Amino acid sequence: MNRVRLKAMLVATACAGILLGSLPIPAQVKAAGSQAKAPSMDLTALKSAGSRQAPITIEVFADYQCPQCRQFFLTTTQQLMDNYVASGKVYLIHRDFPLNMHSHSHEAALWANAAAEAGQFEAAERALYEKQDDWGATGKVEATLAGALSPADMKKVRTIEATEMAQIDAAIQRDLALGNSRQVNGTPTIFVTHAGQTTPLPAGGVNYPLLKQYLDCCNSARRYRVCPLPPRPLPPRRPPVAQQAPPRFSC
Repeated sequence: MNRVRLKAMLVATACAGILLGSLPIPAQVKAAGSQAKAPSMDLTALKSAGSRQAPITIEVFADYQCPQCRQFFLTTTQQLMDNYVASGKVYLIHRDFPLNMHSHSHEAALWANAAAEAGQFEAAERALYEKQDDWGATGKVEATLAGALSPADMKKVRTIEATEMAQIDAAIQRDLALGNSRQVNGTPTIFVTHAGQTTPLPAGGVNYPLLKQYLDCCNSARRYRVCPLPPRPLPPRRPPVAQQAPPRFSC
């Protein structure tokens, strides 16, 4: 091959490269190269229990560091799950409403949502409430979950928390915005939707016997459209003034 012919081939190759570089890249090739991050899963659904077709929907706006939320969870939620959610009578939705007065509640919500995306919400929720005094004092939310989940599940949770922080925080902010639009100003705040009507229950939560009475009314004859609200349990009698404890902020 002589030099003239070799030079002509090199020039032709260079021109072809320039031409190909100027052509638009197909969409599928761009997508394969960019690997855009998929949107986070529906966290509300992952933090809910029961059938969406249940005649009653209960939404609980809660703060993991709130003592009253812990009390409601430990004394009422499990019975509600066993007797109404499992039987298809109630669809239970958890909504995050971390209060500014609690220094670690937002962090706890972040980790609980990461656990939900890993399929471990129920275990994480229980651990956070049962160990509330511990992590509430130390701020060791991650360690609390690590003690409740298997190493493999905790590894998934850590990966999600590290890579999807923005999406998880956005989901928490949506719950907060929804609560604010409904005039939620404390936790737990509970809404019951039945027969197309959403009703807030008395502030601060209700005990299981009163909630059961209300739900049984809603689940009874079709003629019931509005059931009487359960009264808020009477607070315990205050001690005499001389022995009265200093005031404390509550949820």
